Amino acid sequence: MGASEDRRSSRGLGSTPPQSPSPRAKDCTMPDVTNSGPSKSSRETADSCSRKKVHFGSIHDAVRAGDVKQLSDIVEHGANLNEVDVLHQFSPLHWAAHSGSLECLHWLLWHGADTTQGTTRGWTAAHIAAIRGQDACMQALIINGANLAAQDDRGCTPVHLAATHGHSFTLQIMLRSGVDPSVTDRREWRPVHYAAFHGRLGCLQLLVKWGCGIEDVDYNGNLPVHLAAMEGHLHCFKFLLSRMNSGAQVLKAFNDNGENVLDLAQRFLKQNILQFIQGAEYEGSNPDDQDNLAFPGHVAAFKGDLEMLKKLIGDGIINLNERDDNGSTPMHKAAGQGHIECLQWLIEMGANSNITNKAGEKPSDVAKRFAHLAAVKLLEGLQKYEIDDEIGINDSHTKFFIRHGVEGSTDAKDDLCLSDADKANARMRAHKKIVDLRQLLEIAKSNFKHLGGIMEEELQQKKQQLESEKTIKELQDQLAYERLRREKLECQLDAYRAEVDQLKEMLEKIQIPSVMAMEDDSCESSKEKRRVKKKASPGGLFVRRY
Repeated sequence: MGASEDRRSSRGLGSTPPQSPSPRAKDCTMPDVTNSGPSKSSRETADSCSRKKVHFGSIHDAVRAGDVKQLSDIVEHGANLNEVDVLHQFSPLHWAAHSGSLECLHWLLWHGADTTQGTTRGWTAAHIAAIRGQDACMQALIINGANLAAQDDRGCTPVHLAATHGHSFTLQIMLRSGVDPSVTDRREWRPVHYAAFHGRLGCLQLLVKWGCGIEDVDYNGNLPVHLAAMEGHLHCFKFLLSRMNSGAQVLKAFNDNGENVLDLAQRFLKQNILQFIQGAEYEGSNPDDQDNLAFPGHVAAFKGDLEMLKKLIGDGIINLNERDDNGSTPMHKAAGQGHIECLQWLIEMGANSNITNKAGEKPSDVAKRFAHLAAVKLLEGLQKYEIDDEIGINDSHTKFFIRHGVEGSTDAKDDLCLSDADKANARMRAHKKIVDLRQLLEIAKSNFKHLGGIMEEELQQKKQQLESEKTIKELQDQLAYERLRREKLECQLDAYRAEVDQLKEMLEKIQIPSVMAMEDDSCESSKEKRRVKKKASPGGLFVRRY
């Protein structure tokens, strides 16, 4: 990156980003992993080396090696937790974040190591974790109150550095903690500018997803799309165009030097950008293409395009364990389609096969779901345990500490290479710490109660009890009121019934005489009719016939 910076500054762009360590210039900016801890070759001899007892001369050596026992012994003999080494000006906490010594980092934080201590460049342990992609260490630092807004000598925060080096999972952990994703450095570069300039597509799409503005300019009027064009990062260039409101206007947008993206691509001889701009079709018009632009590595793994996958990961455009919106990595995609060559290459490159997606599936689970038996066999060979063997195992069994999920960091490729025995011992120490702390917590609670204190749980229970008693009293009062109301209503009902009975009796008394009178009248009228009939009827007639 140094050569490109000199080239741009000599040409008068004035938009050179703050120098931050890049993978290509690691030797001159940060201590290399191979010089500070176990190298990749140590994987082959980790078991044999772990059996040999090595005594370290300083606290920094013990941390770099991940030996928490010797770290504890050295501190007990008077070493300072925040002691700075002479060569790199790193504290033990810096070295823990640099080498991925997660157990040592937890131990240091537990015993009060200073998370705000910086190096000569102003890097805190959080800056180092962001540069190295140690997302597990970053998470521990955040939990222990590390300041993610701390700026180095060029105004860069850990968010800037994670975006610079393409560590998307580390970046996501910081974004989830609530850090401002649009913070600027001293040259008004935001994390999206760094991601676009360095071609970190995964970080770029993650920042856009979290609401970072891609139409913000730096101190020289450059949009992120200008930076992607001048560096020839075609995938980032396409992605930014697909997310802009008007791609045609963006292509015509000028920076403070009066240059648009076409001018910059011509100036820095980026033929891929020139060919795309000069093309008649705009690829961002197709939604499917936009999805492909966001996760090109996943698309390559899904299609089995090993060459494209190698190029994307080799050029640093995507991370080996990049996750899409569903939490899937390229290994998930390759496993789902049964692409054995892609899987083998990803395994050789150190891809993590224990990462689960949002559905809780590992790559082997995806391969099982789609019945790719060869992929299942390949991936299950990486597993350290079988699921069926876990049933019935508790912490009293040694095998309990052999099984594990995702360990260490997702982004970092140069974590400490400890043997399986060392990892199991670390888990046993961590579990023992949990048991000890639980016992101490119970003792502290008991002492607090004996001294007349009231625990927060008891206060909550007391509050709930008072609320319950209040509710019960209100319900009892309501019940008593309803009873009185019922009794009153029953009394009124009895009175109404008695009144109805009286009215019925009065009605009966009134109806009986009238019926008798009507019967008498009817008898007299019938007798009168019979008498009239007798008077009107003549006697017999005699008829003579001839």
